[in-house]
Amino acid sequence: MPETHLHVELLAHTPEPEKTCALAARTCYSAMEYDELKALVDEKDQAAFLRRIVASGHLSVLEHASFTFGISGVSRALLAQITRHRIASFSVQSQRYVSLAEGFGYIVPPRIRDLGEDAVKEFESQMAQMQTWYQDWQEKLGKGEGSNEDARFVLPNACETHITMTMNARELLHFFSLRCCNRAQWEIRALATEMLRLCKQVSPVIFESAGPGCVRGACPEGAKSCGQQAEMRLLYKNL
Repeated sequence: MPETHLHVELLAHTPEPEKTCALAARTCYSAMEYDELKALVDEKDQAAFLRRIVASGHLSVLEHASFTFGISGVSRALLAQITRHRIASFSVQSQRYVSLAEGFGYIVPPRIRDLGEDAVKEFESQMAQMQTWYQDWQEKLGKGEGSNEDARFVLPNACETHITMTMNARELLHFFSLRCCNRAQWEIRALATEMLRLCKQVSPVIFESAGPGCVRGACPEGAKSCGQQAEMRLLYKNL
């Protein structure tokens, strides 16, 4: 199968996430009953209030809004990175139950592509060889999930996978601060940037200052900074 490309879809999210978070925040500071609080939130724009809450660091209220993404065209190498974010839920295409006998998609790293056509052909040839090894082991091991789970050991980190992932807004802000950074690995940085673009469409106030740490202040990487703070601020402002 040919190389694949990143695709991200926002499958679902908390309805009116900013109203939900504002309601949660007002619960903390008001003696009103819920019907009164809901009426207040519905009648008055909550943007300024929510900005103050986020600026104050009262981020627990953002945990009431969740976002579910459908992700494809990413590698198993990315999977190993993204599942380190433990305040999230993941459902991943299984290499045990899903046979790849008909071929697997794979990701070609940009630096290999930059080496030119010959390098890409060499990489593709290696992927084809691994496909052959996989099919050979499936035949030797017999049919069924048992053959898949052992034959998959010869599959590469480049192998494409599909992920359904859910995070709350607070964890997403943390995720973006780490993974949108120029020092993050290129694939997960591209994924995080596209996820942030989708989040901004449905929740612009919560995510208006989201992105790498340098968009909000000094670069947290210190001496390892990429030195492109101005460019990064412009990029994420206009995302």
